[in-house]
Amino acid sequence: MVGKLKISMNPFGEFRLECKRILENVLKKLFPKVLLPKVVLEIPPFPKFGELSSSICFELSKKLKANPLDLADEILKNIDFSETLLIDKIEVAGAGYINFYVSLPKFSALTLESARNLDKEYGFLKVKEPKKVIVEHTSVNPAHPIHIGQARNPILGDSLARLLKTRGHEVFRHYYVDDVGRQTAIMAYGYEKLGMPEPKGKIDHFMGAIYTITNCIVEIQRLKKEVKRAKETERVEDVRKLQRQLDEWVAIAVELKEKYPELFDRLLEEIAKSADPEAEINGLNKAYETGDEKAKKLVRRVCELCLEGIRQTLERAGIFFDSWDWESDFTWSSQVNDVVKRLERTPYVFYKGGVLEFDAEKVAVDLDLKRVFGLREDYEIPSLTLIRADGTTLYTTRDIAYSIWKFKRAQWVINVVGMEQSLPQLQLRLALCALGFVEYAKNLTHFAYNLVTLPGYKISARRGRYITFDEVLDEAEKRAYKEVSEKSPHLSEEEKRKISKIVGIGAVKYALVGVDPAKPVVFTWDRVVSFEKNSAPYIQYTHARACSILRKASRKEIKPNYGLLSSQLEKNIVLTIARFPEIFVEAADNLKPDLIAEYANTLADKFNSFYNALPVIKAKPQELADARLALTDATRIVLRNALKLIGIEAPERM
Repeated sequence: MVGKLKISMNPFGEFRLECKRILENVLKKLFPKVLLPKVVLEIPPFPKFGELSSSICFELSKKLKANPLDLADEILKNIDFSETLLIDKIEVAGAGYINFYVSLPKFSALTLESARNLDKEYGFLKVKEPKKVIVEHTSVNPAHPIHIGQARNPILGDSLARLLKTRGHEVFRHYYVDDVGRQTAIMAYGYEKLGMPEPKGKIDHFMGAIYTITNCIVEIQRLKKEVKRAKETERVEDVRKLQRQLDEWVAIAVELKEKYPELFDRLLEEIAKSADPEAEINGLNKAYETGDEKAKKLVRRVCELCLEGIRQTLERAGIFFDSWDWESDFTWSSQVNDVVKRLERTPYVFYKGGVLEFDAEKVAVDLDLKRVFGLREDYEIPSLTLIRADGTTLYTTRDIAYSIWKFKRAQWVINVVGMEQSLPQLQLRLALCALGFVEYAKNLTHFAYNLVTLPGYKISARRGRYITFDEVLDEAEKRAYKEVSEKSPHLSEEEKRKISKIVGIGAVKYALVGVDPAKPVVFTWDRVVSFEKNSAPYIQYTHARACSILRKASRKEIKPNYGLLSSQLEKNIVLTIARFPEIFVEAADNLKPDLIAEYANTLADKFNSFYNALPVIKAKPQELADARLALTDATRIVLRNALKLIGIEAPERM
């Protein structure tokens, strides 16, 4: 059998193709003059209905005005079974379904031998027309470390890049450094007030503390002035509102002083010397955007320091970039100004109270774009502020220039940005359309994802209330070490530490990628570092178990008889392994990395059910043991390949 079909990159696809071909042939023979519906084959809801099913008789019955069940019976009578290789039987079911059942011995041989021979390449079907793709992700403001609320972005972005690259596209990973804006100006202001010291501890944590403390002190000073003015003008309601805000920031100041006593006191002392810190920060922000040399030197320095720490964290998680694109470069090079000037020449820009606005709704209506971008016709798109009254631009304005730059280097651009940014991403695409770049807009994908929440904890980088990604990885490794030590006390200390790192990082990544991006992730340790179902440690442990079985068998050569694999448990694994290539294509083409996580968990489940019920090495006869070893080996290969797609290592020992 394997000799006839040799090795297949897509075993289930071979079976699907055979079923389709046989069905099409009999339909042409029976109804030569009828315009036949397209043959569609779907996986039935229950195994008793076979591996594939067609409902074509229901569609055909409308054309021929015949009973679907009678048509199905007629089709079955005329099928030429001499053409079948992988089909065991075909049955009619229900009111006219045609169900196809796979020949397990032949199909097991094809699937398991394909997986074992192709090894690291198994399942990875390539696109016919590869594209140049830019995946822009992470882009955390360089004013604080990555926290757990932001960590979903790099993990999803990295998974998308891995999927698309494995699919055959030429993929470039970009980090957009958002260095223009108030946050970086606040950090730079505080850093300068301290005398530009050498960072203590991890760089981004140190710089993040400066940003948070400076922001807190400046906010308190600003609110005190606001409260005083409100009292003087007897605006009672405003006084109450501002006092509540002030009380909250004072409470935050207490927390920060307790956490960073020396840093807090020094910043408080230095900032108190300034008559108007708010004006100084705004001045620094504007000076940096306009390219003032002193401002450039200061803000770039603090951003680079913070980015070095962010880079270390990402590399620890196995996430790397091909390009670090500075937002300021687009501002200083006049690309942003050029975009604004070009937009001003269109009928879609207007001034409102000294603020330059872009009429996104008018563009969508004039160019008939609402349907193109999946919007309701009655949805009115808010306008986009391009330039503030003080002359500074907004993030989305700068992003228009950046998007044009990206499309000069790629055919497809994917922005991994939270779903709360859906409106700015829509306005961005409409601005591109207004400039004549409609194809760019159509080929720009906003990969939206939902938030990460921690029960009972509200994340706020401005207020310094966050748990860093580093802290989460540290805790994950610590918990993994405890689990590994309990399960495998015989391992050396070095092996335990190495495995704990792989398992801990994998656990966090799986928890953030394994949920549908449209759904929020509720991050709890009981679920993340768990050796039970639906977690990375569970899948990694299953892979290590398969490796252990193969080591214990210690056979250089096996001679499997696949005809002896007859149980439903074995069939379940064979079918799951065979379907991996189709799952991979669906995940890559539809940008759904969570499908890979779900698939790996399903395969681990099926293998563990098999392992707990049936002997492998001690199975009799020898040919059955060898067939089960081949099944184990193929499972190992596919689990490793699937985990690699979402950036998770598969350890051989745990």
